[in-house]
Amino acid sequence: MKNLVFLTIAFFFYNQAFAEIWLPSILSDNMVLQQQSEVTIWGWTTNTSEKITITPSWNNKPIEIKAYQGKWSGKLITPKAGGAYTIIIKGHEEIHIQNILIGEVWLGSGQSNMEWTPAQGLVNAEEEIKNANYPEIRFFQVSKHIANTPQENTRGKWFVCSPETMKNFSSIAYLFGRELHKELGIPVGLISNNWGGTPIETWIPEQMMNGNKSLKETAKKITPRAWWPNETGLAYNAMIYPLLNFNIAGVIWYQGESNRENAVSYYKSFPLLIDSWRKAFGKEFPFYYVQIAPYKYDDLQGVDAAVVRDAQLQTMLEIPKTGMVVTNDIGNLENIHPINKQDVGLRLALWALAKDYGKSDLICSGPIYKSMEINKKKIILNFDYADNGLVKKGKELSEFYIAGGDQKFYLAKAKIVGKTVIVSAKAVKKPVAVRFAFTNGALPNLFNKENLPASAFKTDDWIIELK
Repeated sequence: MKNLVFLTIAFFFYNQAFAEIWLPSILSDNMVLQQQSEVTIWGWTTNTSEKITITPSWNNKPIEIKAYQGKWSGKLITPKAGGAYTIIIKGHEEIHIQNILIGEVWLGSGQSNMEWTPAQGLVNAEEEIKNANYPEIRFFQVSKHIANTPQENTRGKWFVCSPETMKNFSSIAYLFGRELHKELGIPVGLISNNWGGTPIETWIPEQMMNGNKSLKETAKKITPRAWWPNETGLAYNAMIYPLLNFNIAGVIWYQGESNRENAVSYYKSFPLLIDSWRKAFGKEFPFYYVQIAPYKYDDLQGVDAAVVRDAQLQTMLEIPKTGMVVTNDIGNLENIHPINKQDVGLRLALWALAKDYGKSDLICSGPIYKSMEINKKKIILNFDYADNGLVKKGKELSEFYIAGGDQKFYLAKAKIVGKTVIVSAKAVKKPVAVRFAFTNGALPNLFNKENLPASAFKTDDWIIELK
């Protein structure tokens, strides 16, 4: 009996000696929390049902919660943008999260063009890196890894923006965040969560993909690669799921090149990704993204990349609180990673500033096809985001094609008349459809007066045969 009592006491003190409270990596020094919102502070403890007190320095009002089976979480209401602050978490031991700012938090995700860093290639990189001294911009880099099941934590750490940290961070995310910071004058937190080469399927929860029979089948068309995950949900489980408790303002996204192999399915998979993330985060946040740039791929005149672009366009037209950046004027046919990321970041920021931060006078998009009228041998095209008129860069408008009922497209003559474009071709006597910039490597030259390029589009719903 004495031995049993001794062992019990010894076990108790052993547990106390090795007891620990710990946090997910996303909750760490230098982080940015979403302003004027409810944020979750959570973690784990080896004392499975102990009381935890969380005290933020912005109001010094403690909240007390109780762990359940070793996991605990509490809600805090954040003030207006500002800082720096500290949060103290106290149980059988005490944790201080320091140098916290309150501001706007955005998640940047996708494949290599979103991942691309200034050190890998950026216009005027040396100067951009040297000037990246923004202590109120903070970076969190999610490391690349996969998991077969959803994970509660991911590797990563918050850093203060400096030349040293910026040069190895996502160029687009940084440039987007810098524009918000300059325009709004508040702290900005940026989460970079990317993996070059990844198809969209690996970023979508497995149960959501499996719930759609056609998507489940077309996912099998993706060619397996050794350098990035291809299977459904693997990146989501390891790199997105662990962040779901962290309140974000919105998402910026650049991906699609790897889905040329099953391009038609992107009409369904891209909206599904947006819907699944919003449901998982419990918030209908804005989702702004980049239409993939022109590139030669295997065939300049092929249309697999054009189909992905059209799926991206249709997603913007159909899904609320989305916006698309067009890059057909700043691509590079010889480089799938064009280094002009400045315009990409700026154009993404235009969407957020215009739609989310009260700057509604900003024009955030180039011309978007709205409707057409057939007038004898001509088709008149109408556009949104063209209220101040349309312009061309060059002598003649390029990349317009017109077809009759035989579905054969011919290069068209196109001219701007006010806010419209009138299209015709001698070979087409009874036109019924127009396509614009609808090839892999199209480099069109139609813009609005705000110098933003028009998106590729097609007016028909004819079946496209892909190789």
